Amino acid sequence: MPAQTTTLPRRLLARRLVELRETAKLTRDKAAQLSEISTHTLWRLETGQGSQIKKIIIRALCDVYEATEDDRTALLWLAEQSRKEGWWQSYSEEIVNYVGLFIGLEQSARRITSFQLTLLPGLVQTAEYRRAIALAFDPGVTDEEIERHVELLTKRQRRLEDSTDDFTLDVMLSEAALRHHIGGRAVMADQVSHLIDLANRPNVSISLVPLTTGGYLGLQAGSFVLLEFPHHPNPALTEPPVAYVEGYTGALYLDKSDEIEQYRAAVSSIRNAALSATESRALLQAVLEEYRA
Repeated sequence: MPAQTTTLPRRLLARRLVELRETAKLTRDKAAQLSEISTHTLWRLETGQGSQIKKIIIRALCDVYEATEDDRTALLWLAEQSRKEGWWQSYSEEIVNYVGLFIGLEQSARRITSFQLTLLPGLVQTAEYRRAIALAFDPGVTDEEIERHVELLTKRQRRLEDSTDDFTLDVMLSEAALRHHIGGRAVMADQVSHLIDLANRPNVSISLVPLTTGGYLGLQAGSFVLLEFPHHPNPALTEPPVAYVEGYTGALYLDKSDEIEQYRAAVSSIRNAALSATESRALLQAVLEEYRA
């Protein structure tokens, strides 16, 4: 059986190239002309179809689009990664800081399923919770850097408020994620109250796995995010799901069919272990009252 290869680096590269071209206010024909490549070549790059991505072309496009050094570094790195079978990243500092890699996927997904054992996912964090995490993870972080974290978080969360956006967020949490006193009792009280408000939105579901639950696949799988994308009129251009696992020194992006099936099995196991929506809201309310006591 032939080895499966990932298409994810090409897809990330494609999405960012389109964003840069549109920011530069160039048509595909004009961008191709200025870069001295064919329109068909650029189309293939922008749809993730190019199998052999030449760095000289990426450099030319970056020049035409007046890309930042961060973008240039990331795009050239993605071009190199697109030739590899696996995609375990032990990121360089530049790539770690290039948060657009994950956020590009997050903003394009039509459905996100997030399971977290210890910390709340970014899309449901309050600003104060995020500030407390940033300070805990890096005591030397500046106020300016923290506010950039919060500003980015706010932009990411706007999708939850857009009634025209066909987007669904399914959050599954171990009760342990609610028990860590991130930022103190007042911060956690506001955070849990925010979760209760979010759970009432039609496009958000929040389910809890109580600490009294026995074994389930989530304990083995660990925290992860499963991203699913809109169907394209041309099935060949529909993006397959991606499982994202963030580690201490790197991140794992998985899109091979057997890997996705394993994470789907984990999602099913976690849902079976979780409380119902009504029971989850009751537990959230009980935790909130504890923090307010």
